[in-house]
Amino acid sequence: MEKLFHLKEAQTTVRREIMAGLTTFVSMAYILFVNPQVLGVAGMDKGAVFTATALSAILGSVLMALLANYPIAIAPGLGDNAFFTYSVVLAMGIPWQTAMAGVFMSSILFLIISIVKLREIVIDSIPHDLKLAMASGIGLFIAFVGLQGGGLVVSSKSTLVAMGSLTVPTTWLTIFGLVVTGLLMAKKVPGSIFIGMILSTIVGLVTKLIPLPKEIISTIPSMKPTFGVGIAHLPDLANPQLWAVVLVFLLVAFFDTAGTLIGLAEQAGFMKDNKMPRIGKALMADSISMVGGAVMGTTPTAAFVESSAGIAVGGRTGLTSLTVSVMFALAMFFSPLLTIVTTNITAPVLIIVGILMAQSMKQIDWSKFEIAMPAFLTIVGMPLTYNISYGFAFGILFYPLTMWAAGRGKEVKPVMYILFVVFVILLYIINILPGK
Repeated sequence: MEKLFHLKEAQTTVRREIMAGLTTFVSMAYILFVNPQVLGVAGMDKGAVFTATALSAILGSVLMALLANYPIAIAPGLGDNAFFTYSVVLAMGIPWQTAMAGVFMSSILFLIISIVKLREIVIDSIPHDLKLAMASGIGLFIAFVGLQGGGLVVSSKSTLVAMGSLTVPTTWLTIFGLVVTGLLMAKKVPGSIFIGMILSTIVGLVTKLIPLPKEIISTIPSMKPTFGVGIAHLPDLANPQLWAVVLVFLLVAFFDTAGTLIGLAEQAGFMKDNKMPRIGKALMADSISMVGGAVMGTTPTAAFVESSAGIAVGGRTGLTSLTVSVMFALAMFFSPLLTIVTTNITAPVLIIVGILMAQSMKQIDWSKFEIAMPAFLTIVGMPLTYNISYGFAFGILFYPLTMWAAGRGKEVKPVMYILFVVFVILLYIINILPGK
């Protein structure tokens, strides 16, 4: 253990690292049930997604432990699965099999970009305020999906959206979960989201709003319905619309893990001269797990911000993330619990995660209109168009224009102008080309 993880150098112990790993796992275990629920809406087999979620989390966390020696866990991200289901499959009408081909292609490009270190160049070129806006916009989008799935927000012909009916019993299950999880989060209880899900599920079972499962432990579900589907449908990428999907998946993956890694490194005290040691290896662990997840049948993986819970209790090495991977392996035998984790149970999770992501807005420089406008359009564009890619596009398109108008055009890096042209082409492909 000492040779592998350098525990003494990190001033930690095996016991502390294992406890940190358990804390992180409890904090992020919800993804095992939320990811199949979200991708299930797209038509994917929930059992297969459950297994793919667990295996990709195991792969990513083991790689993070052995390659980078960081106490940071990896698993499929919530922003990516929401984009996959609600923006690509439902809004654009693209079959999930074809969309998974887009995920696989973006993961291959992502790996290549990480190997040649182009990833850092592009990340550095996009202004900090726009990165914050993108994270915030995804947060609002995820929260909106949760409010809708939980019955708190419904469609309306006159006002587009309206308050859901409080006479629906399952809506109260969502409210209960939101209140309980919110109170636990406010009290800073480790694993608040997971505990909130368990309490909501118990209430649902007791009130018979959720039927009892036939069993609790079973064999691991087969990945046959999803395994290799993305590779098999690669010929579908001949459709120009799919390349818009590939690019957005690439951009989401770009910022998701990089931002989280830096934030967690700051918390753990790893940063040296404003740089994160071994960040190349950490990004490589994320890239490889993303490819693996795409092959198995799940949306892109990302470093989980819930790793902060493990870091808070003393996790400082890869032994923490290795412990997380062991827990995911054990959890694979509890797939029958998927039947009791309904949309009303996962809705509060989406809302809470949305709140956490929306906190990025406070760091945006709202005092300068040339920054405020593209940032605002990025944030509101995602939930109001029900499409993450449009939010990205609004920000990328308006930022160079407003900066130029403000006499600050020289501050815009060349990569932003390249992205401007790329997004103009993508919007043309998505919206105009299909009508011709």
